[in-house]
Amino acid sequence: MKSYRDLDVYKIGLELFYIVHPSSLKLPKHELYELGSQIRRSADSVVSNIIEGYGRRRYKADFIKFLVYSHSSCLETIGHLEKIAKLYPDCFNNMDELINNYEGLGGKIFNFIRYVEENWKN
Repeated sequence: MKSYRDLDVYKIGLELFYIVHPSSLKLPKHELYELGSQIRRSADSVVSNIIEGYGRRRYKADFIKFLVYSHSSCLETIGHLEKIAKLYPDCFNNMDELINNYEGLGGKIFNFIRYVEENWKN
């Protein structure tokens, strides 16, 4: 692993972010800075915390802490997607698939956390 860019959790998270961000801009105007802003920030946080954690990988506890933040942001994003699916079903294409992809990403992040806990050397 030469870079955070080599991590599957980063690659998947970034792909999903690129779906969520433009879709969130289709929300009604009154939601752009409410629910829209929240989902954009949580989707970005999934990826940003992977990057920041990787930058601190020399310190195993810090790496794990930021991966946990990433996992939490993934769960937050799923929660926002579920709200949007009910309130504004026409704003996102393939919402069920998007939620499933975030759930899969959450599982991968969780497994990566376990890997780092068990195998990472300081």
